[in-house]
Amino acid sequence: MSMIKIENLSFSYPSSGDLVFENLNFQIDTDWKLGFVGRNGRGKTTFLNLLLGAYEYSGRIIGTVPFDYFPYLVPDKSRFTGEILGEVCPQAQEWELVRELSLLGMESGALWRPFDTLSGGEQTRVLLAALFLNPGHFLLIDEPTNHLDKEARDMVSAYLQRKKGFILVSHDRQFLDRCVDHILALNRTGMEIQAGSFSSWMTNFQRQQAHEQARNDHLKKDIRRLQQAARRSSQWSDQVEASKIGAADKGYVGHKAAKMMKRSKNIEARQQQAIQQKSALLKNAETAESLKLLPLSYHADTLASFSAVTIAYGTGPDQDGAQDAGLFPPVTFAVCRGDRLALEGPNGSGKTSLLKLLLGEPVPHTGTVTTGSGMIVSYVPQDTSWLAGSLTDFAARRQIDQSLFKAVLRKMDFQRVQFEKDMADFSAGQKKKVLLAASLCQQAHLYVWDEPLNYIDLYSRMQVEQLILEFAPTMVFVEHDQVFRETIATGTVRL
Repeated sequence: MSMIKIENLSFSYPSSGDLVFENLNFQIDTDWKLGFVGRNGRGKTTFLNLLLGAYEYSGRIIGTVPFDYFPYLVPDKSRFTGEILGEVCPQAQEWELVRELSLLGMESGALWRPFDTLSGGEQTRVLLAALFLNPGHFLLIDEPTNHLDKEARDMVSAYLQRKKGFILVSHDRQFLDRCVDHILALNRTGMEIQAGSFSSWMTNFQRQQAHEQARNDHLKKDIRRLQQAARRSSQWSDQVEASKIGAADKGYVGHKAAKMMKRSKNIEARQQQAIQQKSALLKNAETAESLKLLPLSYHADTLASFSAVTIAYGTGPDQDGAQDAGLFPPVTFAVCRGDRLALEGPNGSGKTSLLKLLLGEPVPHTGTVTTGSGMIVSYVPQDTSWLAGSLTDFAARRQIDQSLFKAVLRKMDFQRVQFEKDMADFSAGQKKKVLLAASLCQQAHLYVWDEPLNYIDLYSRMQVEQLILEFAPTMVFVEHDQVFRETIATGTVRL
């Protein structure tokens, strides 16, 4: 066991004068299982890169342990998995790799397969296994659950329960609760550490917020009282000063006016002190303003129906006349007004393909898909890598109101300075918020969202949950955040 100490750490990117961190001071025990939480764009990944020595900074980072970062960059994914892992953890024996893989629900045969033939979830698991086989290293795990299905998340969380000595960045509430024993929270003005699970930290944080809000309300009343008193004193002083005109004893009147002015200045000073106190009081307040959605009401009860549908591997019958096998057994279901259907299934089971069928894209399939005439669909895709250019141009291309679009982003904690940046420079979470905000600005009969919460921070997830429960849009969605699914889904289609 050793300590990692952060002393007076300050950092800003050379291209921006804005400080990302200013005078951070805290310490971390290398035996902790630390969950790292905070709003998108606050600097979580930046902080991990500072630990890795990727940037210059002022202050000191003191620690005797080397750091490893996940996701590990694999330049050539065509090589055998075992060969790649041998470079990731050169001191590990093959039996150790086999043992770690078995703990993650994987067969040892994965070592003899090309890395690029593994699914995304399998790649995540084998790299985590290898990185934990570097003795004495402290692991920085940056959002490992994105795109992982429920089964894979359960395996990874059970694996991390057995480990120690890591920082885990994740926005999945249930996943954090299973894995961590401390929380490192990145607030508006710094970082704080608390022992316990994410749920215990959130309970304490909300209690603190409520306490501060009550103090804030009391302070506002006090400020209003002081402002009224200052105005009265100023008026009295002015009236006394005016009475000097024609007065027999101008010296006495002037002395009285000066006393009144001094009293007015004292009250004003108390007022300013109270205002400064108020500003400091809510420095870490995290507000999540209510979002709005105006879904259209479809003229018929059924918007779409799937009858014995599966995604086909090929294009038709093979040479023996047999139909190609489907990705999943045929499913039959209908999307009716008010439904919020969650598609469930392991990675690669065809969930995204089924959504694309609903959008009218030419996906090879068997069975019948029927969609209502004149139906307007709003779509949030998984991929955000294509986003580039200005928000203004993006809104124009989408034919959405620019002012409304930016107002929604502001409510999702976008700073105004972000509006002038190229979207290519946004964080992954900020890019996802752009797509979500665009969908919220569209009036549609049906909202089709494919993993909308990948990289999205906790506060925004809760915002979106409240929005959906309040406005009850008709939806078909894929999302691996179990708390989100259980909160909003009215039904489930399992593939």
